[in-house]
Amino acid sequence: MERQRSGRVESVCLVIIATILAGAAIRWLEPVMIPFVLSLFVALGLSSLISWFQAKLRLPHGLAVAATLLVAGLAFTLVGSVVSASIAQLSENAAVYQVQATRLLERLVTWIPEWAQAYLPDGGEALTQLPMAGLGKILLGTTDTVVNLLSKSLLVLIFVIFLLIGHGASAAASGVWAEIESRVQRYIVIKALVSALTGLLIGIVLGTLDVPLAMAFGLLAFLLNFIPSVGSLIATLLPLPVVMISPEVSSSAAVLAIAIPAGIQLLVGNVLEPKWMGASLDLHPVALLMALILWGMLWGIAGMLLATPITAVMKILFEKLESTRPLADVLAGRLAKLRSPGAAA
Repeated sequence: MERQRSGRVESVCLVIIATILAGAAIRWLEPVMIPFVLSLFVALGLSSLISWFQAKLRLPHGLAVAATLLVAGLAFTLVGSVVSASIAQLSENAAVYQVQATRLLERLVTWIPEWAQAYLPDGGEALTQLPMAGLGKILLGTTDTVVNLLSKSLLVLIFVIFLLIGHGASAAASGVWAEIESRVQRYIVIKALVSALTGLLIGIVLGTLDVPLAMAFGLLAFLLNFIPSVGSLIATLLPLPVVMISPEVSSSAAVLAIAIPAGIQLLVGNVLEPKWMGASLDLHPVALLMALILWGMLWGIAGMLLATPITAVMKILFEKLESTRPLADVLAGRLAKLRSPGAAA
């Protein structure tokens, strides 16, 4: 009995050490791992389009891959044009936004009680100067971010091309990899469709209300919808600063610009997505939230986007080994099963 307990302690210690070392390696290899892992899941999602071209249009594998890459290229071109137009619009209206933001902050300072203003730098005068100094930094940071994303997108594209070309050349997937491919592919396809619907509706609503950068906010809603729990909240609140400093947006339109996208997020996220998705991943919301925090610490925004599919793959792998099956039960939220005497059976 004592020897068995000692063996369990050693196993736990080894798992902890291996986890720490794996986390350090993942963090160190971030510049290569993020594009590669992202390309894996992108290729997995696009492979369903290849299968559709082969099944419905009777295209050979090479032509199906070429058609899929063409569709993906058109989608990326559309995204690039939206980003480019949004940056140009932001630069063109920078002076107007600065003036409006300064007026808004001046109004806010007048609402602050006199006793509280004494604790602010220069009696709150420094707050009104923030837009003049901050917008240039925002534009510069946005440009740097876009350049960085474009460079990483090129690496992702190269990985995706080779993965798609080799997808049909190898034998059909079987065993664990077949299960991973089936579950994760279903998640990616449905999530992409749901996110596209959400982003399109939000973009149309904001455009109808004359909110600047409407299509950019729709694109961000599409991307942020891949981040579980918090992504939809961030996407709903993102237009708020622009709405507040845009002179062409009325007060009623400003309220609708937040309320209607929030309703869209609730309807799509809580009604349509669960109905379409079902229990394909079998992951508990708390486990997803913890995975979101962990991968966000390791890989930032990219880690948050990839947290759900990575956790799903880990759960499937944990289910296949007797020693790690309790971890799969934890990720699925089946804690009662762990307390039962036959949990390990």
